[in-house]
Amino acid sequence: MALIIDINSATMTEPDYLAIIKERGQGALDIKMGIEMLEVSPQRLVARMPVEGNTQPIGLLHGGANVVLAESLGSIGTQLHAGPDRKVVGVDINATHHKSTSSGYVTAVATPVSLGRTLCVYEIVITNEAGQRTCTARITCLILNKD
Repeated sequence: MALIIDINSATMTEPDYLAIIKERGQGALDIKMGIEMLEVSPQRLVARMPVEGNTQPIGLLHGGANVVLAESLGSIGTQLHAGPDRKVVGVDINATHHKSTSSGYVTAVATPVSLGRTLCVYEIVITNEAGQRTCTARITCLILNKD
């Protein structure tokens, strides 16, 4: 997405990325997981997800739920960077789980490591309600031309 330039006032403003995401709607898995986008731009994305409903049989947040949250943020950030005329696919994701969580919400903050023309890499830090890091993930997305 490019900056919007208002030629009448000669100011440059960024699009309202959160409004764009809300208008586009969420994917079915994000809805099932209860992921709520709080802040959205190619430079920083913040979302939260409930632990309840996303747990292992023993009551801890499932590691795969962390990965879903991380992939959602990295993919959205890459799509915003790439623009509406390109498509995005994830090609690599990894996650290190540091601490378990059994209640409340986790919050994820995604920041770019690299925003390129064909590849984007995001680091995603997930924390519990006490602000403790519970997971660190990294995703690489490939930017393609639409067919």
